[in-house]
Amino acid sequence: MTDSLIILAGGASSRMKKSTSNEISDEMTQQANSRSKALILLNDRPMLDYVLYNAKQAGYVNIYIVIGKEGQLFKEYYGTKDSNNEFKGLSISFAVQHIPEDRVKPLGTADAVFQTLEQYPELQSKQFVVCNCDNLYSEKAFQLLKDTTHPNALINYNRDVLQYPQERIERFALTKVNQQNFLEGILEKPSKIEVENYKDHQGKLRVSMNIFKFDGSLFYPFLKSCPLHPIRQEKEIPTALMLMIKEHPESVLGIPLSEHVPDLTSKEDIHIMSEYLKEQNINLDWGNTAL
Repeated sequence: MTDSLIILAGGASSRMKKSTSNEISDEMTQQANSRSKALILLNDRPMLDYVLYNAKQAGYVNIYIVIGKEGQLFKEYYGTKDSNNEFKGLSISFAVQHIPEDRVKPLGTADAVFQTLEQYPELQSKQFVVCNCDNLYSEKAFQLLKDTTHPNALINYNRDVLQYPQERIERFALTKVNQQNFLEGILEKPSKIEVENYKDHQGKLRVSMNIFKFDGSLFYPFLKSCPLHPIRQEKEIPTALMLMIKEHPESVLGIPLSEHVPDLTSKEDIHIMSEYLKEQNINLDWGNTAL
């Protein structure tokens, strides 16, 4: 079990900034063009609040938010100190993902986790969960990872229940697991011919939505040595993950889950997320959380 969560919020939000939408106000468009997706306001509170709320409901306490060097706005919402800020019963610390001098964008998700473990060395020997800042993972998803006895795991989502446009779903990377649900492979941009080979023993196609549990003592060396993706030129968690699996087979459990995961990828998603929160009657009642 673990009560530590790393939230990746230091990305460049390039797709959000490049996108357009007629469904949101000029003020919201300005936010989308200037803020981290984690800090776009939904019902007058940042998107990140909803992720934190579900994590707290599941029993997480120690939160590490990965930000960029210009992440001052995060501290206006969640605490001015670098570490151990009290927020609604959570302890929030910030890790800064520094950008190499020869780059203008961050070096990727594996680098974000690596820099967090460098700045908070205690995580190198602990178990922790990692997730995106712009996906609204459910309390159940957080709970499954918190409670599993396996030191390394990911939520393995049923592709059929994701409520995105079909052409977008078909571009998601597929996961491949064995009969015991241990991860064996990840296939990016699958072709229709390859898809059939990636069905699990229940006949379902599964995808990762980038929420993982890791044992720092096992994963840290693979984060440190993670190579650049040949096309995107970033160090990515799936790359480090597959290197770990190659050396340590059956080390990562795929936990099956059938539910939608709303997200903020483009400006159109802001309106969709707002409507989702209304339809689900999601309110941030911090007083009724588990702690």
